[in-house]
Amino acid sequence: MKKTSEKKHFNLLKITGPGNSGALAFITLMGIVSLFSDMTHEGARSILGEYLNLLGATGATIGFVSGLGELLGYGLRLLSGFVADKSKKYWTFVILGYTVQMAAIPLLALAPDNGWIVACGLVIMERTGKAIKKPAKNTLVSFASAEIGQGKGFAWQEFLDQLGAFAGPLILYVISRINEGGEELKTCRESFLFLGIPGAITIGLILWAWHRYPHPEEFDKEPEVKEKFQIRKDFALYLVAICLFAFGFIDFPLITLQGARSGAFSLSALSLMYALAMAADAVSALVFGWLYDKAGLKSLMISTFLSAFFPLLIFSGSSRPLMIAGIILWGVGMGAQESIMKAAVAGIVPKSMRSTGFGIFETGFGIAWFLGSWITGYFYDHNLYLMIFISVASQGMAILFYYLSIKVVRNSQNN
Repeated sequence: MKKTSEKKHFNLLKITGPGNSGALAFITLMGIVSLFSDMTHEGARSILGEYLNLLGATGATIGFVSGLGELLGYGLRLLSGFVADKSKKYWTFVILGYTVQMAAIPLLALAPDNGWIVACGLVIMERTGKAIKKPAKNTLVSFASAEIGQGKGFAWQEFLDQLGAFAGPLILYVISRINEGGEELKTCRESFLFLGIPGAITIGLILWAWHRYPHPEEFDKEPEVKEKFQIRKDFALYLVAICLFAFGFIDFPLITLQGARSGAFSLSALSLMYALAMAADAVSALVFGWLYDKAGLKSLMISTFLSAFFPLLIFSGSSRPLMIAGIILWGVGMGAQESIMKAAVAGIVPKSMRSTGFGIFETGFGIAWFLGSWITGYFYDHNLYLMIFISVASQGMAILFYYLSIKVVRNSQNN
């Protein structure tokens, strides 16, 4: 038991593993699933605020529903992760979650005029679907990633994921340009209906993945020891670090608002800026995923240090080049968060309780993100420089707790 514990501690610092074509093929297939999924829901996200406004929702309502959706979407992952671990029916959660999430997007097109309540309900439905499948999906990917390195595995999956997040807003930008001058509400509805195509492809691909790889846990050669989930000191410090990061990481809608208010970007260019952020996200996931397998949590310290500068570049003025640089750094931080942070959880948490670990991780992250978005949004309207300070300081404190987590692991190994 002591050797197993030491191995898990070691994985937090540095994870390597031999290549395996079957594991890589599975991760690639799951990445392609994520590509079409993100094309669907990230494309929808790029016009969702304007659509709800056209249906009659106020700005306060849009903000509340968006925050509530994220809170439920992350908070429910604790429950879905725990049940997935107890039942071991990971594929059931993944397929159900994707079906609910992908169905919600084209249904948005059917919301009647002034039917913002219906649309808001579908927003909650989409986030709920994501909550159902996310811990189980991350667990399946972690099984295969054990063969090629957790950092590389999650980074490759995230890279493909973000190609879809990049393509979705671009496709809707093209649709809006084609319909330029037409009724905005009609254009939004046509866009949601079009997104039903990649949504249907997502469901078809995940069913094929289930048929092709019914037992991904066989990729992970680590023996599964039945044990109770315990929040060790290294995991607790790591959880504090990611919550601080999430709290200080300003959500992109505020960035688009700043771009529009400052006059740096036209309304049509804002979707292109989101696409730029997603492109930076994809490249960052690959680079820092590779670095994680070489240097462990030090890679997160580096990525967080870089992303901590984005509030200064974006919110300190109206310079377009500085804002573009800040958006790229925002994408760097997001890419590292989506890949390395998950890989680190897979290295800390026992195989038998991995979905529970992912659930705790994502619930804590989501609550911190919700509170941070609420507070930074308030100070954006009332004290911009205090908002910048909170964001930078919170990310700086996250670096400190990453370091403390590494120190705990090293002390454990020495003892």
